[in-house]
Amino acid sequence: MINILFNNRQDIMDITEKNKLAIENAIITTLKVEKANNDYEVSVSFVTNEEIKELNRIYRNVDNETDVLSFPMDDEFEGFYLLGDIVLSTQKIIEQANDFGHSLEREMVYLTVHSTLHLLGYDHMFEEEKTEMRNKEKAIMQKLQLYK
Repeated sequence: MINILFNNRQDIMDITEKNKLAIENAIITTLKVEKANNDYEVSVSFVTNEEIKELNRIYRNVDNETDVLSFPMDDEFEGFYLLGDIVLSTQKIIEQANDFGHSLEREMVYLTVHSTLHLLGYDHMFEEEKTEMRNKEKAIMQKLQLYK
């Protein structure tokens, strides 16, 4: 079982039930591919570029906007394993979807898959890690029928 908490702190992009279902499906599919079988809780926040830049500065010491931030947790609460927090910049979702020529939903799902892999411990600081993570992203996006 998975419990996903949504928090919309922006008014740039309308977050629909369809968007939420796509995000939920992306998280569930990523967990299944990774054979993560606990009961999980994940929070997903939608924010502005201004807010994500501030979070990036505070928590990563990087004074730039970014598309997504992941805050892994390692805790349990009321029977759920708290996997962590995903913070998505809706402005970056719009910008990158336009830049790459695909839908807002596809960009949102890709960033969710990417972030969920971070919550599970994957990183891309070194080339070998980056290759492994990109291959996992590709496989998950193919399962979601959103790889192009």
